[in-house]
Amino acid sequence: MADGGFVREVAHRIFAAEFRESNLQAREGQDQYSPQYLLTPTGAKVNRVFIVGTLTEKEDVGTDAEFWRGRIVDPTGAFFVTAGQYQPEAAQVLARTTPPEFVAVIGKPNTYTTKEGNMLTSIRAESIQVVDAATRDAWVLDTAKHTTARLEKLKGSEPDAVKAKEHYSTNMDTYRAMVAAALESMRAR
Repeated sequence: MADGGFVREVAHRIFAAEFRESNLQAREGQDQYSPQYLLTPTGAKVNRVFIVGTLTEKEDVGTDAEFWRGRIVDPTGAFFVTAGQYQPEAAQVLARTTPPEFVAVIGKPNTYTTKEGNMLTSIRAESIQVVDAATRDAWVLDTAKHTTARLEKLKGSEPDAVKAKEHYSTNMDTYRAMVAAALESMRAR
């Protein structure tokens, strides 16, 4: 347990393809400070995520102050990550990192609904660290294991699994194929 009884939420490992499909938000508790979660198609209830991939693009999109947006690619697709004045360490790392570079990110999932009604997902970075290829490979293996375990839980009656199945009509074969493709991408190098 951390100082003052504060415990951080677990940072879930999730592939970009699944994160991009996630659009079911839930809040635990009634007040404005209650944690907000994003429920994914495989039943992960995430308040924080841990991703590793290749930073392929970055740009300062801020007007009054620096506000960085980066595109990070894993074997299944791309994540969009932001960091600004409220995440100064993450913003500094993003500012000084030159793509392409492997990075590890811990952050909070964000969703945004466009005027057309499409929901876009991104990650507000809490921390960003430059890592090596071995770290990225270990993350792919770990994320494949976690995703496969969540797929197994979808067969059960756990409340989050039931909600995910009802909301997304999760096609387990699609996600099994995503995991297999991610693992295969490591062998292809």
